[in-house]
Amino acid sequence: MRIKITADSTCDLSPQQLRDNDITMFPLFVNKGNESFLDSVTINPADIFDHVAAGGELCSTAAVPVGVYQDQFEEFLKDYDAVVHISLGSGFSSCYNNACIAAAELDNVRVIDSKNLSTGHGHVVMEACKLAKTATDLDAMQAELEELTGRVDASFLLERLDYMVKGGRCSFVAALGANLLKLKPCIEVADNKMIVAKKYRGSMAKCMEAYVHDRLDNTTDIIPERIFITHTPVTEEVSKATHQAVRACMDFDEICDTDAGCTISCHCGEGCIGILYIHKKA
Repeated sequence: MRIKITADSTCDLSPQQLRDNDITMFPLFVNKGNESFLDSVTINPADIFDHVAAGGELCSTAAVPVGVYQDQFEEFLKDYDAVVHISLGSGFSSCYNNACIAAAELDNVRVIDSKNLSTGHGHVVMEACKLAKTATDLDAMQAELEELTGRVDASFLLERLDYMVKGGRCSFVAALGANLLKLKPCIEVADNKMIVAKKYRGSMAKCMEAYVHDRLDNTTDIIPERIFITHTPVTEEVSKATHQAVRACMDFDEICDTDAGCTISCHCGEGCIGILYIHKKA
């Protein structure tokens, strides 16, 4: 069975990973001022940061329309036996619902709710690519991927909170207090939404060391095959501290360093970095 894997542009996989696995992306819309752009096609994170730094309002994202999904799914079914689409988590966007509507009248199209974002979403895409090589039963493949989504561990540390303040996700008073105390909040994906977990204090490099050790130390249920270190622009010091801490905690087969795309950039700004991995089955 020839299965085509597609995903929303929010999965933040590297260009090399997309090419190597023949993954086709559906770009979300990014609204900047009165203009709309296509994520990673006609706009990139640097454009967003420059716009905000120049005094512009925060950019926002909009879901892929039903018709875009449907047209592309139909095209792929001309050359493939099936299409499996991995969607941005339904708790963050209507992409999943739109893709389900598009797939409803098409045979052999399955839509998976990643229940995640960024490379938490990307992990599910990569596992779908592995399964597609040998899968003979679409329903079984869908069930396996849906089970997997509950084992993805995704979190980030934020260096700056002004994007969250402007976006209405954090009060100015809370942000001011955090800045004065040099607090760096950990944002964690849980139950298809983002929550604030632990708060770290000190320089970003030191906070990242503590955060990585908190996530990875004394754990025996993490799959060592792959970990993502995904980030918006960070300093070399922060990047180095993160990589060193990951290597000190666990011997992963592959440490994938990827740039966060427009969605994370719109909401978190520069200086956001996290580690994302998969837990073993219970």
